[in-house]
Amino acid sequence: MTNFKYLLQSVLDKIDKIDKIDDLNLLKIKYFGKNGFITKKLKFLKNINYNYRLSYSKILNNLKKLIFLNIKIKEKFLLGIEKTNYIDCTLPSRGYKMGSFHPVTITIKRIESFFLKKGFKIALGPEIEDEYHNFDALNISSYHPARDMHDTFYFNNNNLLRTHTSSVQIREMLSCNPPFKLISLGKVYRRDYDNTHTPMFHQIEGLIVDKNVTFIDLKHLISDFLSNFFGKELPIKFRSSYFPFTEPSAEVDVKCFNCFGDGCKICKESGWIELLGCGVVNPIVLNNCNVDHEVYSGLAFGVGIDRLSMLYYNIDDLRLHFENNLYFLEQF
Repeated sequence: MTNFKYLLQSVLDKIDKIDKIDDLNLLKIKYFGKNGFITKKLKFLKNINYNYRLSYSKILNNLKKLIFLNIKIKEKFLLGIEKTNYIDCTLPSRGYKMGSFHPVTITIKRIESFFLKKGFKIALGPEIEDEYHNFDALNISSYHPARDMHDTFYFNNNNLLRTHTSSVQIREMLSCNPPFKLISLGKVYRRDYDNTHTPMFHQIEGLIVDKNVTFIDLKHLISDFLSNFFGKELPIKFRSSYFPFTEPSAEVDVKCFNCFGDGCKICKESGWIELLGCGVVNPIVLNNCNVDHEVYSGLAFGVGIDRLSMLYYNIDDLRLHFENNLYFLEQF
């Protein structure tokens, strides 16, 4: 037993003094190789008395484990030093990736550029709104389905996450004197989730309040904007619709970019994609904002920025914008 303790201490001292991985490998072979010291002793066990063999084998196996463990620890230490000090000049450099704008950010900048040139100002407002600015002032009645819990995120009876940026337009009309032209853009929230809808998305809404403006002016502005944004004339159609805050109202559809009118899941087999809503501001809304509807008229439109990005970049799932997939985002 004393001899084994002496042997163990002797081996540990040798391991401690080694500073090269090759020397450590030679020591490993000396004790654990085919003709190594520990290997020979284990083979010798079959030649001794059974009673001694049990205790002898236990001591020998413990010795083997301790030496082998210390060799492994030293091996990791030496490999770590070698990797730290060794530089392979033939390897390519790691390089670095340049950051880029998110496709939604790119789309916002392009939209802002167009409307700023047209004399519009940019208006911003809070994302947490009250029911008056989000619904009441916009002539959205208390029994309208948009006010239900399954459509809107409420904090309490009066505060909610805004469902559109029209609330910003209400705040602007209450604080400014016409005439004016503005766009309000930012995040909005609704309880919806599929390949063309997300619970949070970006929206831009435009508003013109002036004398003698008509639906013809609105159609011209929308057609001009879409042609400028997509860089070509698009097949679009104005479809009669209903919104509480505009009268008359219309929705603008664009021919499906995925199936080109043949019908697919993106356009719900119709061949057309609903792109934006628009109309002449309802006189009730103007009166709610202290604007004389007999002197001034209002034109309004709203469009999902993410949907514009989806169409422009030929993205078939709106949710890709928000999943932080680098393989997707690096394309931009």
